[in-house]
Amino acid sequence: MAPSNRSDPRNSGSGSGPAGTAGLPVAAELLRERLLTSTSATATLEQWCAEHRFDEDGSLRAVRLHTQRPAPPAVRQALAVEAGEALAYRRVQLTCGQRVLSEADNWYRPALLSAAMIRALDGSQTPFGRVVTTLGFVRQTLREQLMWPPQRGDDGQDVLLEVRALLRDRHQRPFSYVVERYLPQVLP
Repeated sequence: MAPSNRSDPRNSGSGSGPAGTAGLPVAAELLRERLLTSTSATATLEQWCAEHRFDEDGSLRAVRLHTQRPAPPAVRQALAVEAGEALAYRRVQLTCGQRVLSEADNWYRPALLSAAMIRALDGSQTPFGRVVTTLGFVRQTLREQLMWPPQRGDDGQDVLLEVRALLRDRHQRPFSYVVERYLPQVLP
C-alpha cells in the first residue's frame, strides 16, 4: 500500500478522493484533513466531539467488540513481526455520547507495550491512542478513502471515510496497524 500524497490533500491514495464527489459536506473534508495531519486519531476525535458538543463532557469511549480476526500477511509485514511473535487484536466502536463515530480494527505488538497499557486495553473503555500516548508515537497514513455518499461496508455499516495507518513508537518501531472506518454519525 502506498502512502497518501500529503502535498495534495485531495489525493486519497486510492484514486477516489473528494474532488469529484458532488454534495460532500464541508465537515467531512475538514475531519478528513484533521485526521490525516494529526499524530493521534483519538485526540482528533476527542477535540471534534467537544467542538460539536456530541456529549456534555466530550469524552470518547472505546466500546470493545469481542471478535477475533487474524492479521492478514500485509499487516504482519507492515508491523515487522518476527516469526513466533504474538500479535494482539482489538476491535472497538469509538463513541461520544449516543453517537458511534467510528469502528476500528487494531492489530498491535504487545511486546512493545507496558503491562499497564495491556491491562488498560483489556479492561477499560479507554481509546488506544490515549493508552499508548507515552510511547511518543507517530502515525503514518498508509491509505485513505473518503466516500460520498457513504458506502456500505463489509459489516453492513455505512462508511464515510476509511483510513489505514501504522503507528511507530519514538524509536521508529511499528507497533500498531489500524483500519479505521468513520461512520456518517461523525458529522455534526
